[in-house]
Amino acid sequence: MNQRKLYILLTLLILSVFTGARAQDSDDADSYKFDIGLGLGMSGYLGDVNESNMFRRPGFTGQLSFRYMLEDARWAFRGVFTTSQLKGNSGDFKNWLPGETPYSFSSTIYDLGGRVEFNFFPYGIGETFKKLKRWTPYVGVGVGVCLASADGTYVTASVPLAVGVKYKPRKRLNLMLEFCVSKTLGDHLDGQLSDLQGIKSSFLKNTDWHSGLLLSLSYEFGRRCSTCHYVD
Repeated sequence: MNQRKLYILLTLLILSVFTGARAQDSDDADSYKFDIGLGLGMSGYLGDVNESNMFRRPGFTGQLSFRYMLEDARWAFRGVFTTSQLKGNSGDFKNWLPGETPYSFSSTIYDLGGRVEFNFFPYGIGETFKKLKRWTPYVGVGVGVCLASADGTYVTASVPLAVGVKYKPRKRLNLMLEFCVSKTLGDHLDGQLSDLQGIKSSFLKNTDWHSGLLLSLSYEFGRRCSTCHYVD
């Protein structure tokens, strides 16, 4: 399946989730343990052939996520699978040494990871004693594994950092606008080009970054017991 078909499928799934949710149980006393989400957006890259503007040559990105929401409405654990298209061209810049060969690449990456998320406000609808809000800014941090296809197959660890805003248009539905940047621990998302001008790769130098600006929709399920009964 090529990327265009994947993005069309993700869009149709988002629309079907939104439409199907209209028939949901609207009992405001209910809360839920899980949600599943789909997102689409724009990808970016920083590395050997792009050292400044992350979205100079933007690509497409799609995301599937699964979230476990704690009873404390500020915290959640989230698993995320992302596929993105990365592009770069050294011809965009003028700081190459004389005699160096211009370099360009196009890569598809797949990133699977887990995050801890923190909501700045207690988030949700109902349970008025918790003083829940229908929107909140949030942050997330985690670890992951990234596979890139430029110039062969390359696998490296990644560290995602995310910031975004959530809004709940109705019970069990969440809209999210998120910016996530992932620092990889390797230097080959853009192919075999590395250690430019003799600077060896390290955590801070010459390692590649990928990012995404995504609009997502998620649907909650797995009703949480609101009243506990003790049976002897």
